[in-house]
Amino acid sequence: MVFFSNAYSLFWGYLMFKIVILLWLWQQMVASGPSDGDFSKIGNVTSNVVVQLQFDDSEHADIVANKHGYKNMGKVGSLKGVYWFKKYDHYISKREIKERLDGDPEVLWHEFETPKKRVKRDGLLDDESNRQSTRESSVEWPDPLYSQQWYLNGFVGDGMRVREAWSMGYSGKNVVVSILDDGIQGDHPDLAANYDAMASHDVNDGDDNPYPRDNGDNRHGTRCAGEVAAVAGNSFCGVGVAYNARIGGVRMLDGPVSDRVEGSALSLRQQHIDIYSASWGPEDDGKTFDGPGRLAKMAFYQGVTEGRNGKGNIYIWASGNGGTFKDSCSCDGYTVSIYTLSVSSTTFDHKQPWYLEECPSTLASTYSSGLINQPAIVSCNAVEYFEASQ
Repeated sequence: MVFFSNAYSLFWGYLMFKIVILLWLWQQMVASGPSDGDFSKIGNVTSNVVVQLQFDDSEHADIVANKHGYKNMGKVGSLKGVYWFKKYDHYISKREIKERLDGDPEVLWHEFETPKKRVKRDGLLDDESNRQSTRESSVEWPDPLYSQQWYLNGFVGDGMRVREAWSMGYSGKNVVVSILDDGIQGDHPDLAANYDAMASHDVNDGDDNPYPRDNGDNRHGTRCAGEVAAVAGNSFCGVGVAYNARIGGVRMLDGPVSDRVEGSALSLRQQHIDIYSASWGPEDDGKTFDGPGRLAKMAFYQGVTEGRNGKGNIYIWASGNGGTFKDSCSCDGYTVSIYTLSVSSTTFDHKQPWYLEECPSTLASTYSSGLINQPAIVSCNAVEYFEASQ
């Protein structure tokens, strides 16, 4: 009995010691914690909050935000009545904020902003060294790299029948495309003539200049834009598959990503933009199951039901690069969404690339990079052109 009593006392003493240590660590974390907008240093959630109000009015949103110790940072894209509030009164706890917002009849719902991990998706092999080159084919454009665009110029036979579509007058004219990615170099010499500022925005910094930050990692969006709408006939670089389309870009992956960031990008100017293209998603590691949050789902639904003056926006999604991990795009809530068209890829010799993911939601395949000894995809390359010309 004495042994049991001593063991019992030791157990509770040890438990209380752990509780004290955890409380001390929590106190230190709060005392030196990150700012509300810095997701990179936060665990699971920030103090920033997204709300949907009964009335879609920015001045009224200012009043509601101020009442609860927040500053109204503006609407989330074009979502009706949805606003982003940033906390300025740091003496109010999250619990108190939640209780206040729960009790406010003007707030339909609210949620604290939570970070999401998103990765870019491309052909993975971007190094042009050791690449097989294609032979000269019947060049229809003076652009110097068009002869290497085997997936457009007929080198692989009928392929995607792009030249046939061009000859019928389908070149992207009067179509507006926005690339949701790490930004776009709108003054790139092979994009500038087709660049559409109204189809562009910087969600990361909250302005209308989506120019990519020059840190060596932010070329993906510009490359995607070049594949779509690189100018034809300007004797520079190559040709976009829809060379007469208007092209814009949203800078959203060069910083903390949250449901608010995704919702803002997916609902950007839905009456102006026709097609949104996204080559990113949850990690393709074979063990991640993730998808759109409340705001992204709202953006999808609003886009397909009301966008383009009722015709509906089109959302194109890359199906994933996790083939080497036996990942399935069925575990990606963006590609399996009924509101997106997911696109996979095939190689130069019409085989599955090693990174391909298989799932029933895939609606189309297009040519992409394959093995290192096979020809690559030609596109614009952000920043480097201007660095080389200086």
